[in-house]
Amino acid sequence: MSETYVKRLSTILLDAITDKDPRVQEQVCGALCALGESQPVEVLSACEEHLRLHEKLAHPYRTMILRAMEIVVSNHIGELDKDMARAIILLASNEMTKVKELVSDWQQAASSVLVAVGRRFISSVMEELLSKFQPGLLPHPCTMHTLASLSVSNVFGMVPFLTSILSTMLPMLGAAKHDSMKVVFCCALQRFSESTLEYLANLDQAPDPTVRKDAFASDISGAYDILFHQWLQSREAKLRLAVVEALGPMSHLLPSEKLEEQLPKLLPGVLALYKKHAETVHVSKSLGQILEAAVSVGSRTLDVQLDSLLAALHTQICVPVESSSPLVMSNQKEVLRCFTVLACYSPDRLLAFLLPKLDTSNERTRVGTLQVLRHIINAAAAQMEVKKPFILSSMKLPLLDTNNKVKRAVVQVVSAMAHHGYLEQPGGKAMIEYIVQQCALPPEAETQKPGADSEALAADSVRAISVSTLYLVSTTVDRMGEVLWPYLLEFLVPIRFTGALSPLCRSLVHLAQKRQEAGAHAPLIQYNGNVHLPSPYAITTRLLVVSSNPYVGDGRGAASLRLLSVLHQDIHPALGQRWATAIPLLLEHLDEYSEETLPQEEWEEKLLMFLRDSLAVVSDNTWVCQLTLEMCKQLPNYNGMPLEKNFLYKCVGTTLGAASSKEVVRKHLQELLETARYQEEREREGLACCFGICAISHLDDTLAQLEDFVKSDVLRKSAGIFSIFKDRSESEADRVRSALILCYGHVAARAPRELLLARVEADVFRNMSQCFSTKDPALRLSLVQSVCMATQAICSSAHGGSFHLLRKAELVAQMVEFIKAEPPDSLRTPIRKKAMLACMYLVTLEPALEEQVQADLIHSCLHSVMAVLPEPEEGDSLQELSVAPTVALSRDGGSQQDWQLLFFQSLYLDTMQALKDLLTSLLQRNMTPQGLQVMVEHLSPWIKSPKGHERVRALGLSACLLQFFLEHLQISALVPFHNLGLLVGLFSPRCADLWPATRREAVSCVHSLLYLQLGYEGFSRDYRDDVAEQLLSLKDGLVHPDPAVLFHTCHSIAQIIAKRLPPDQLISLLLTLFEGLGDPDKNCSRAATVMINCLLKERGNMLQEKVPEIVSVLRSKMQETREEHVLQAAQHSVFVLAAHHCAAVVSSLLGSPLPFDSHTCTLWQALALEPGLAAQVLGLLLEKISRDVPFKESRAFLLSSTPDRVATLLPLAATCALHEVASAPASGPAVLELYPQLFVALLLRVSCTMGVQPPRHLQAKERRSASSGLASRSLEPCSSAVDALQAVLIRSGNEDVVQRMELDGGWQLLKTSAGHEEGVTRLASAMAKFAGPRLPLVMKVLFATQSSVYEVQRITSTAFLAELLSSNVVNDLMLLESLLDNLMARQKDTSARVRRLVLRGLANVALGSPDKVRTHGPQLLTAMIGGLDDGDDPHSLVALEAMVGLARLMDLVDAWDLRAVLLHIAVRIRPFFDSERMEFRSASIRLFGHLNKACRGDCEDVFLEQVVGGLAPLLLHLQDPQAPVVAACRFALRMCGPNLECEELAAVFQKHLQEGRGLHFGEFLNTTCKHLMRHFPDLLGRLLSTSLFYFKSSWEDVRAAAPMLTGFLVLHVEAEQRPQVDLEQLLAALQLLLKDPAPEVRAKAAETLGRLVKFA
Repeated sequence: MSETYVKRLSTILLDAITDKDPRVQEQVCGALCALGESQPVEVLSACEEHLRLHEKLAHPYRTMILRAMEIVVSNHIGELDKDMARAIILLASNEMTKVKELVSDWQQAASSVLVAVGRRFISSVMEELLSKFQPGLLPHPCTMHTLASLSVSNVFGMVPFLTSILSTMLPMLGAAKHDSMKVVFCCALQRFSESTLEYLANLDQAPDPTVRKDAFASDISGAYDILFHQWLQSREAKLRLAVVEALGPMSHLLPSEKLEEQLPKLLPGVLALYKKHAETVHVSKSLGQILEAAVSVGSRTLDVQLDSLLAALHTQICVPVESSSPLVMSNQKEVLRCFTVLACYSPDRLLAFLLPKLDTSNERTRVGTLQVLRHIINAAAAQMEVKKPFILSSMKLPLLDTNNKVKRAVVQVVSAMAHHGYLEQPGGKAMIEYIVQQCALPPEAETQKPGADSEALAADSVRAISVSTLYLVSTTVDRMGEVLWPYLLEFLVPIRFTGALSPLCRSLVHLAQKRQEAGAHAPLIQYNGNVHLPSPYAITTRLLVVSSNPYVGDGRGAASLRLLSVLHQDIHPALGQRWATAIPLLLEHLDEYSEETLPQEEWEEKLLMFLRDSLAVVSDNTWVCQLTLEMCKQLPNYNGMPLEKNFLYKCVGTTLGAASSKEVVRKHLQELLETARYQEEREREGLACCFGICAISHLDDTLAQLEDFVKSDVLRKSAGIFSIFKDRSESEADRVRSALILCYGHVAARAPRELLLARVEADVFRNMSQCFSTKDPALRLSLVQSVCMATQAICSSAHGGSFHLLRKAELVAQMVEFIKAEPPDSLRTPIRKKAMLACMYLVTLEPALEEQVQADLIHSCLHSVMAVLPEPEEGDSLQELSVAPTVALSRDGGSQQDWQLLFFQSLYLDTMQALKDLLTSLLQRNMTPQGLQVMVEHLSPWIKSPKGHERVRALGLSACLLQFFLEHLQISALVPFHNLGLLVGLFSPRCADLWPATRREAVSCVHSLLYLQLGYEGFSRDYRDDVAEQLLSLKDGLVHPDPAVLFHTCHSIAQIIAKRLPPDQLISLLLTLFEGLGDPDKNCSRAATVMINCLLKERGNMLQEKVPEIVSVLRSKMQETREEHVLQAAQHSVFVLAAHHCAAVVSSLLGSPLPFDSHTCTLWQALALEPGLAAQVLGLLLEKISRDVPFKESRAFLLSSTPDRVATLLPLAATCALHEVASAPASGPAVLELYPQLFVALLLRVSCTMGVQPPRHLQAKERRSASSGLASRSLEPCSSAVDALQAVLIRSGNEDVVQRMELDGGWQLLKTSAGHEEGVTRLASAMAKFAGPRLPLVMKVLFATQSSVYEVQRITSTAFLAELLSSNVVNDLMLLESLLDNLMARQKDTSARVRRLVLRGLANVALGSPDKVRTHGPQLLTAMIGGLDDGDDPHSLVALEAMVGLARLMDLVDAWDLRAVLLHIAVRIRPFFDSERMEFRSASIRLFGHLNKACRGDCEDVFLEQVVGGLAPLLLHLQDPQAPVVAACRFALRMCGPNLECEELAAVFQKHLQEGRGLHFGEFLNTTCKHLMRHFPDLLGRLLSTSLFYFKSSWEDVRAAAPMLTGFLVLHVEAEQRPQVDLEQLLAALQLLLKDPAPEVRAKAAETLGRLVKFA
């Protein structure tokens, strides 16, 4: 039975091998192999029989079967008996030689079978092969190929046959006429030779140790003669390559004399092939073997050939290597192997050939030579030992080569030298210096011109490999420690090695740490008279300075600091403990930032603090002076590095501050002044910082030295203290003056405050004042900057408030002159900013400024700043801007124009802030209404300027001043704020300015003024007035560009002003506003009109004004003009009329032609001016809408199948009118009063006008307008209802609802039949979120619509109520019970859509009120189960909604309630698993998961049956074509896991089926089936029968997954479960699947058939 079963399986699979799809063929082959793993003999027998009986089977299919046989034989060779082996051998031999033509795949497969059998049955295989290998007859090519393969796969078994094979084959060589046959013979000879050499090399393991090389010599020699002398001359390139490949291993078997004799011919013959073949790797490999053979026999003739060999090999090595060409790479490896052989044979001749090649200037020659040199240094180290000096001396010229490829090759040679002791020789240090030089290369220096040979790969750059080499040599080559230390220290200080600092420091740190481990307390640096080593002071200075720019050069800052830490003992013995804590903190700071985010000033200050602490710890004046001397000595080194030199100046100042010798301090300060490069801006700043830092400890000496320098011969006193240099131009002299002025400024800023006050006028300001007449921008900037620093220092001193500055007026006047000298319309330098800051500090000092001086100061500053254009002019070049100090802006990220704009913006903001600070400082000196009035008077011309940017700046300054005044207001007695009306009248019209920023600032000004009034009335500063605070909320309305919104906001502002304005200020305010009517800004003029009208309305009782005659002129005025005051008059007229005759006015206006024109709309809006009236109008309109039917049905054509719905006229007109009334801002209270009725009526109006056409006469009117070309506004009933609803929502304060609907596309959905339901849902959601308190009354009105005769209205109301239940607002408002009762009552509605929406709403309780689900659980479950059974359609949408709802409720209902219905639900939803509709599959499977989740691992047996029954469908639907179904299956399986009471299976589900994680389905299914069969073997039958059902699934992926499930179940089941399986049925089903149209399904079926061997 077993044998028959396996054979049947095999037969089924073999019949399927003819499948047209390659994937299926491969799977069938794999299945045969799987069967063979269990029953190899039976499978091989079936394959052999199949091939034997099906002679006409095409060779591709025969090939597949033979491949399967080869795999089975290879894996189970030990299980074959001789008979089976013999049968296979005969079959394979026959297949291999059946046709004379070469059919490579087929014959190769048969040959592979023979080779596999030959590993054990070599004699039988050889017997068969030799029967086809008869003397005198050329064998089949595959026979020779198989013999060759056997010789490789079974060396010990095959070599004993080779003598007879060779003797038989040798005569055949001459008979071979075709090149293809000759190639076969060559390949065979190559393999025979290789196997023979392997046999001879392992004689100790060979079965016949008596075999000798001589036994093959004669035959190989004969074969050699034919191959070399005849075949090698062939024109066929393939044959020549085959010959040369064979000659390599054959040369080792030739007799010594023969080889010696043939070498003079053989070597040139092989070398000649280099010129004939592009791919030379085989030539090089064979040449290497021949050379090895020649050397092994001690050939003497090799000397004669050496020169030509070296020349040819060198040419090969100089071929450019392409990384994408593995053949060229392999060839170079073989060529280098040849060089190794020659290096061992004759090192002198080799070097004599190679070393002169290094002197050539040809790139390829030099690179290739260096490559060979590196190789022989590594591979022939013993032979090269005595040649080290010669090799080193030959590297002089390559070291000078600037080619990047040569550099890389040199670096690689140096690396090899380091590992073999070359660098310890004389001349070795030059190699080290070369490596360091390459490490110092800047990245841009390595980029060559683009071309075919260009190599610009960053990872392989010269610098990168040099850095790597230096570190590796330092850390991994122990012998290099003595060579590199302390030699590498010599490269630290020279500037040309700056780029190499990071790798140098890393290597030095490693070397130093190794030396410390060797000798713990010994100094690391032993100078011993070595003058080239840098001193400790030089090392300290260098490493500290480069750390100031820490991230460049691969993070040189951290590397330098680490080296400093290691060398602390050599720097100074006292520094160890302090640096052990300080340096790690610095390194930690660097780790927290990057090059882009590091605060440079903060970092430099940390380094200077580190230096100060170190100097304090050393506390040795001699050491400090030596360090200072070294710092000054290194200053010129950094001329091209401004950042580092600036920091070095600060370091010099720090060390001078720590020096105790005044003479040393004076001497160094003098040298700094004499040697500074004053033309460099950064250097001037650095010098000034140096003097400032030094002044902290040596103020007198610093000032004295500056004074001496001024009085020295360097400057002549012909025209004042600072005159022109003797030998320098005026510009250069100004730069010196600029630096000196900066020095004074920094000295004043940093000097001890108690000493500064006594010296500031005599020593600082006196010298500064000598340069006030300059016109040089840089000098002016230095002056204002220094004055600013000095005055700030004075103000910050303890006695600054009482300090009497005699030069105050002079300094202020000079600052004003500087400000006036700046161009008023452009901002190019920070001079005016610094000058205003200086004035700010000066103002706070005594004596006080005269009024005229103060007025001139304010006027000048305003004129200098307010008129500056918003953008830099095109003429403002970067050169003009360069006199400004460096701004922390990157110029790498954009163009020059981008940088210029960023510079301007930064400078502008700083300048405006300086102006604000100055004005507030002046205001602080006179904190009275009069003082405030003076400031505003100065700003008033700018507030009314026709230029927008000037207005916005003026309003911004005004707001700032008013806020300052308010914050510092001190009222000692109740006094009137007498100019309140005047100021409010000035600012309030600006709330409608054309510029939004101006409007916002104007509101802020009015807001501050109102609080100032409250302050003068006696209210405390922290009092918050509700009315005044409303101004802030109105700012958003001012941003809106719509004039209607803008002036409405202005009206609101006027109302707020009217409420808080004292009666005595009303007249002055109105007079000011009347003046504002002539404002050139039309918006401000109109705003004044709005505010005047508002004030008149609110406070008109005080003015005794008359009401004009309106009714008689209403119509004429509306036709004549559209001016604002006319519209206001018309609205007022309508208001008066409607107040007396509301119903008549409404009826009259409703009779106006539709669509309403603009005049009619204006009049409707006028009715909303008074809330009481508006409420009456809205009530009447609601009655008109609801009293008449919304549409009438009529047939446009007699034969039309469905009647058209046409809107009735009166409800349509009422809807449009309601929209206009609700659009009026004043209608808000009325809308709120009738909000529920309006909302429900309009919502239902929308629902019943979907698809409804306008009245017939309107349609005709539109057609006439279209035909005549006149523009006519169309009127669509549904859109008009939506517009009205939006207006009601907005006017009731529910703008958020409107906006949310707009964002979600809800309004558009409402208008369409397909999207109406979703639109209502989104509206309900928005209402619940933003209008919750209004829902109770809305719901009450909606409840009444349950009995509407219009189905669409019932649908709309149900959808709205259902969505409300998804929000917790119904629970908060205690509406849940009534809402549930109402929906429950709708369950029996005749409309299926209503019933479906009822279920959705009941399920939404889980979202909105989850805590209430348990209370209403039975009621909700009953409703849902009723939905499952709804209607006659088994796939009704009601059932779908019920499943979705149950999934939501499942986790929340009481467990006891759920258990009663669990089984019923599971049984009811099971048919939906395989529904054709994706929604039903997804919902039912996800609900099944929730059912399992609800059980929480404790389900009853009857439900467990449902779980087990659903397992197979869930597993298979993981391959469902729809993603939602797959996600549902993942969830359901995770939930099923605990109920199966198998922890391993549950863990597998949890691990593999997490959401968002990729799933390897085959691996997962395999693991799942393994656990299922281990723990539930009794389920096999059920699972298999379920799986068989899905063999007929309509989804291809599921159909493919079904046999996979079957196969994995069979794979893991125990044999004793065999009775559960109906094999006949299973085999029949799988056979049917093998004919499935989908290749993937056929492949899986074949794979499963292979696994059925389990039941054999």
